[in-house]
Parts: sequence; structure tokens; C-alpha cells
Amino acid sequence: MAASNYSLKVNRELLDPNFESYRLSLDSIPTYNVELDAAVEEVKLKDTQYTLEHMRAFGMYNYLHLDPWYEDSVLFVDCKGRVLSLTVTLDTALGKPREVYSLTSDPSQCEGRVCASLSLTSATWAALSDGAGTLTLLRTGKRGDGTFMKWEEGVHSMEVLLLRIQKEPQETKGSGFCVSLEWITVANSAGQGQEKKYEVKKRRVLNGKTVPHYAAVEPKGKGLMVASEKPFAFTHVDGLPVQLPDPEPMEVEKTDPIYFWQQTAEDVTVFVRMPEGVTKEEVQFRLTADQIMLGVQGFPPLLEGQLFAPADPEASAWIIKEDKSKAHLSLKQKNVLIKVPNKSKQNQLKCGSYSSLELTLQKREEGPMWSELVMGDKRGEYVMSDEQAALIHERLTFLTSEDMNGNPDKDKPPCNSQELEDCDGFPEDGSSLTHFDGESLKPTQVVSTTSVVNTLMLQSLKPEPSNVNLGSHQYLFTVDVNPSEMPCLCLRHDVDALLWQPRPQQPGNIWEHIATFNALGYVQASKRDKKFATCPPNFSYASLCECLRRAFIYRQPSPVETVLFNRKQGRQVGQVAKQQVASLDSDKPILGFRATNERLYILTSSNLFILKRSSPMGSADGGKVMDIIAAACAHLSKGTEWNGKVKVATS
Repeated sequence: MAASNYSLKVNRELLDPNFESYRLSLDSIPTYNVELDAAVEEVKLKDTQYTLEHMRAFGMYNYLHLDPWYEDSVLFVDCKGRVLSLTVTLDTALGKPREVYSLTSDPSQCEGRVCASLSLTSATWAALSDGAGTLTLLRTGKRGDGTFMKWEEGVHSMEVLLLRIQKEPQETKGSGFCVSLEWITVANSAGQGQEKKYEVKKRRVLNGKTVPHYAAVEPKGKGLMVASEKPFAFTHVDGLPVQLPDPEPMEVEKTDPIYFWQQTAEDVTVFVRMPEGVTKEEVQFRLTADQIMLGVQGFPPLLEGQLFAPADPEASAWIIKEDKSKAHLSLKQKNVLIKVPNKSKQNQLKCGSYSSLELTLQKREEGPMWSELVMGDKRGEYVMSDEQAALIHERLTFLTSEDMNGNPDKDKPPCNSQELEDCDGFPEDGSSLTHFDGESLKPTQVVSTTSVVNTLMLQSLKPEPSNVNLGSHQYLFTVDVNPSEMPCLCLRHDVDALLWQPRPQQPGNIWEHIATFNALGYVQASKRDKKFATCPPNFSYASLCECLRRAFIYRQPSPVETVLFNRKQGRQVGQVAKQQVASLDSDKPILGFRATNERLYILTSSNLFILKRSSPMGSADGGKVMDIIAAACAHLSKGTEWNGKVKVATS
């Protein structure tokens, strides 16, 4: 089965069209400094690691690891090979980081070594790569129970995803390097009552040309999700080449539409083809503000589901038209064989020999255009009126103008790329987000950055001009919101930043929009020295940091205690979104950056800075916080190189 194209479904209730700007706040940010006994193990790239992919994977690596299972506990590896942990309970009584594990070998002697990486895969287990080819699986015990214990080597069944960049002798184009993801499963192979014996049960290799932005294994290893600029494909399983069939076209099988629909700024008109002779008594129809059901008695519904936007049931109506000459009205004349839900061959009729049910839905809100009639229903066809097509043509003509600015005096001159700001640009390559099935190893669903192309045309019909960029799904950052869920990924959507939670158990909505950071997409693009970005699990703020010294905090809108008025619009302002800037007392490069609901952690080579929020961090405003349902996973650590050796021992 070919992979199907999937469009990310934005939850409009989480968008704030009235958001104005961030207000700079001069409130002080309590900052605490922990001096380290030994420097953080920062691995410099060698002359042989010169490609852009090496820089993306290892040069921009986040050396600070946040324990998602126990809040306000961070870990890192120092130059002595020690894994150090710091748990904060009281900011004014910070202790020194404690050693929880020490690497037994000296990875610095390994040629081509990269930075060590750590993944806390569960509440009691962790995976540690030394950057020199050895992967160690550790039993940590309950890290958050308040007792201190050193980690022991051991293993249970675990899914681990590893990244490597290696020279490809057969590659004659480009840099000559290949990016591979190795997905391994480690488990106990001994039978019941026997001494435990652990081994790599399965090994799967994917190859690609770019370092992925995001990669995560589904709970219980049922699948894999990868976001990258260029596609990945499985090449080997347990050392054997994968025999893939010829690629199938990524097209949905074309079927005849069951209904046609048109719209204006005020209403939506739907034309449903019905078997000839159907009476109004046989029509089943239910309509609420958000749901619709339309069908013929004794057959499955022709139209059922959630409407794209609310409608007014009291002002909506339907009628059966027996006059075949008026069945199409302003629709395009087509001679298409239409199959209706009736066993009789006489009801497989051509245009002109059927009845038509005309349904008029009154929009609850006038103005916004619907990009689809029923959410996820692909059985209908949208037909534009001549006036709408002409309007779209007029608004988009400037995009294909051969003259940079042929008529400067025109009200809407052609687009001039020299007038664009840096933050208006997007990468030339379009990224894609792909879901692979764990059994067949085939892609099942693909989200492309061009998946908003269909909505662009409908958005062009809005009363006021709207600038929509087809690259608006630019990747921003990855964050663990709930440790039992797969990691979330943050993507740019117009000027905003939208947080998406993978839901592999929901095939119809496999990526769910759970939070919005207003204008963060535009803001982060204007930061030329930006290195890391993140947010806390409750979405109460987003934060960016530069390579040196400075960090920026962007809070969600919150109620103000005093009465404020917008002088331009003459209205009272009830909420204000604040921006704060923190400047660190250090000239060392920032190596790690993590956020919790209460604190922001910033790691340099010799210091760990802890920024405490001056006011309590409540949940994000306006319904932007959602409860997350649990399911386990282990995810990608970008600093991992592996030569195939797994170090395992019983605890």
C-alpha cells in the first residue's frame, strides 16, 4: 500500500488571531550559579568531520539532559567520564552535582569519537552511548524517590535509536557521507527459569542524506516517526538488505465524488446526488452546530462527521430537486458515472438522470472560508464560482510576475524579494514528517511542508489580504511533554509556533495540535545567533538562547492586575504577553538548554545556571494546555555514534 499524504489539522481554538505583540518586562529573573568541579565533556569536530551534517548532529548538540520522569532533575557528562546529576528542590540551597555513573573505558582514545549521549527511556532505566561505539544500558532505580544510588549495568527489553554519519565509498556526489539511523531492540533471550541472557534481538538500518530533525520510536516498537529535509528508507534488517518492491505512486485512488459544494462568505451550498425517486420521508438528516448526518433510509450515511466550522442549524435547510435541468445549477457540467449506495444497477446513473438534494448551511461566523466541508471527508468536490476563481487569480498573479516591480504606482505592486526580511525566508528544501510501520517497514503517512497548498487557495478568499508561506511547517524544536508519550515537535505555522503530539493510536489524527506559541515562528527566525529553543511541559512559556550569554523567555498571555487601554483602538486590554531577557555572567559558549515548569537550565563548560521564574508558572491561558495520555517510547539522541557493540550485564 502506498503512503498517503497527510495534512496537519490545526486546532483553531488554540489560535489567537487577536494577538498583538510581546511586551518587554523588566522584572528581575532570579539566577543561581553552580560551579562545576570539572569541565563538561565538549567534543570538538575534527578536520575529517567537515560536512554540514556533522555540524547539525554533533556541533549543535545539547549536552544537558532533562529527566522527563522526575521534574527539575538534569544530567550531563563531564571530561572525566562521569555522569553527573543535579536535582533542584530549593533554589537557595543548591548542592553539587552527584556522580551516578562513570564510563569504564577512555573514549578519548577512539578515532572519530563524538559527544557522549544519554537517553532516560523509563523511570528506572537509561541508555548511555560513550560516543566511541559502546552502548550501555543502565538500571537506575527510581531516580525521584529521594534516595541516592549509583546506576548499575543491566538491561531489560528496550528500543533504542542511534545516529551515525559515515563515509560512503560508493557515493560520488556531494560530500561522500551518508546519514544512517539504526533501530535496535535489546531483550532477554533466556527461557523461563534460566539465567538471564541479553542480546540484540533485531537491528534495522535506515539511510538518508540529511540529519533528521526528529526521530522517535512508537510505544512497544510498533513504528517509527522521522522528520527530515530528505527522505529516509530502510536498507538492512539484521544485516540483510531489504528487498523493497517498486515504489508505488503516492496518490489516492480517484473515485467519483458523492457530493459537490460551494461557499460564500455567509453560507455553504451542498449538492448531494440521490437515487431517482427518493422522497423526503426517506431522507435522514441531523444537524447541530458542529455535526452533520445526511443519508437515505436503509443505507450508510452519504455525509457524516464534524463540520469544518460551526453552522447555524436554525437558519439551514435542504430540499430535493426533481427538475434535472437545474440539478447542477452553477456546478461544472460533467458526464461522470456516479455510484450511490443502492444495490440496483439502475441507480448507477449518469449526470442528468438522478435527483439532487440541495443543502444550504448558514455559517455561524461570516467571512472565514472553509477549506473542507466535513473534517477528513474526501468523498466530495469543492467547486469555485467564476467570481472566486477570478479573485484568486488576481491576488496570486504577482507571485509569477516576470517583472520585479514593473509598475511601482500600482496599488498592489508585484512581489520584490529585496523587500523581504531575513525572518520571512524558509529553507529551500521542503521537510517531510513520515510514519513507518514497524512490521512492513514501509511509510504509511507522510506530511509535507507543501501540505498547506490546498488551504492557500481558500485562504485567499478572505475579505482581507493574508500572506501564507508554503514553507510554514518549518521545524523549530523537539520537547518531551509527557515521558510516557512520544516526544512532541514544534513547527512553524505562519508566524506562530505550533506544538504537535504524535498519537500513533489515532490513525485519523496521528499528529495532534496541542499548544500554540504566538508569533514565536517569526520571533525565532529573527534571532541570527539562536542555538537552542524549548518549552516546559505545561506550555506556559517558550524560550530561546543564543550561542553566548543571552536567553529569551516568551510568556503566554496572562491577566493584568491594572487597567490598561489600547490607545489606537480605544479598548481595554485584559491580557498581556511578556518577554524577558536574561544575560548570563559568563563568556563561555552555551552547551545545554532545558526548561521545566518552574526553572530554566543553561549549561556552559564550567557552570550550570538555573533561572527561576519570578512568578508561579500556571497552566497556559485560553485552553492552550491539554492533559496528555500516556504511552512509552525511547527517542533519538543526536550525539550517538555506534559501531555495533552493546555492553550488557545482569544487575
